[in-house]
Amino acid sequence: MKLVRATFSLVLFCLCISSAQAALPEFRDLVKQTSPAVVNISTVQQVQTQAQAVPEFQLPEGQEIPEIFKHFFRFPQGPGGNAPRRKAPQSLGSGFIISEDGYILTNHHVVAEADKVIVRLSDRRELEAEVVGSDKRSDVALLKIDATDLPVVKIGDSDKAEVGEWVLAIGSPFGFDHSVTAGIISATDRSLANETYVPFIQTDVAINPGNSGGPLFNLSGEVIGINSQIYTRSGGFMGLSFSIPMSVAMEVVEQLKEKGSVSRGWLGVIIQEVSRDLAESFGLDKPEGALVAKVLPDSPAEAAGLREGDIIYSFNGQPIDRSGDLPHQVGRIPPETDAKVGVVRSGKKQFITVTIGLLPAPGEELKAANSKSKQSSANRLNIQISALDDQLRERLSVTDGVVVRRVEEGAGAESGLMVGDVITMLNGEEVDSVETFAGVVAELPDKKAVPMRIVRRGSPMFVPLKLK
Repeated sequence: MKLVRATFSLVLFCLCISSAQAALPEFRDLVKQTSPAVVNISTVQQVQTQAQAVPEFQLPEGQEIPEIFKHFFRFPQGPGGNAPRRKAPQSLGSGFIISEDGYILTNHHVVAEADKVIVRLSDRRELEAEVVGSDKRSDVALLKIDATDLPVVKIGDSDKAEVGEWVLAIGSPFGFDHSVTAGIISATDRSLANETYVPFIQTDVAINPGNSGGPLFNLSGEVIGINSQIYTRSGGFMGLSFSIPMSVAMEVVEQLKEKGSVSRGWLGVIIQEVSRDLAESFGLDKPEGALVAKVLPDSPAEAAGLREGDIIYSFNGQPIDRSGDLPHQVGRIPPETDAKVGVVRSGKKQFITVTIGLLPAPGEELKAANSKSKQSSANRLNIQISALDDQLRERLSVTDGVVVRRVEEGAGAESGLMVGDVITMLNGEEVDSVETFAGVVAELPDKKAVPMRIVRRGSPMFVPLKLK
């Protein structure tokens, strides 16, 4: 009886292994079909060489230094000074062919500042590429080589990508051409710091320096992303890789082909995440949406009547669960298009129609000025405040508010207030003077969180304030 049981267990174990192996994806055919369209990209940069710290040497007329000794001497270079020279081509990344007539996709950071871009095809041909256009905000670049009848990839629908789906990457990590790695999608619509216009696909596919710009394939052999970034503390792969969805990349491609640059929609607000405490202070059931910390002057948001303290919960019918969802949605709307923005204002939902503007170049913001200067102590918060002076108004780009001069133990300190913070709004009321602030503070309820808008080192944000 024991022998029968043991035999049965062994058979069952073998069947489990067999069925697990059968469930694993087979990548061999996929790699054979797709790898010919994957390319290696290297660049050449022209640099100024520094003259060596040896004295100039000039031979008598008619004499020459033997070739073997020439590198020991610095010879006069004429009025041009240091002579420019080209660096040897450096293998920087990967790319993939999207059309038979030679259009290639890669990352902006792979070809940025290059004087010459060289594409090495799977058949080992090397061709110089023209940079049709490059977009820093999405990290997408479009190249063109002079060739025909090239192998091409199939473009997939990245909007249908699902967490847990198997994916495969082909690229040139550390210069090793056509290296293949596989894994699964870990998350979609992932927002990264300073990368507000791309809802990244996160995977656990091994991506290393040199994979940048290479394709991310699904099991149907379709490209659903461009491998762009990794999260690392060591400089190498640590299990977190991020790819630009093809839905975003192809929108960029169309604009780069048409005009060589990319136009994006602009709302003109600075936003922040809604925390649990902030949700409570605004009377929300749960933390969701994008909290408007600042409405930029002369922006579409200001023209439409959006206010600081509004919480945007939808944009053109799409839910905004997190603040990072909003820039993705706005950036994809063509300028001069009307969009319906759902906001929560004073605890009530309403819709505002905004005519989306053209996203300006980074740093183009308008500043304001003017006011008086008084000091007061706000005892219920246990802080010392004063009116803004003109210098602070200009430096922090604020028009009204009061500046925190001292913070002692109490409600203000518990809310996170710091010396130098400018309080511009409290419990939905604009703060334009020390007197206004004192009046609002006097009416604050006890034991209930209320929103307080501050500007700290030029960055606006809301913090919850609760009086004991």
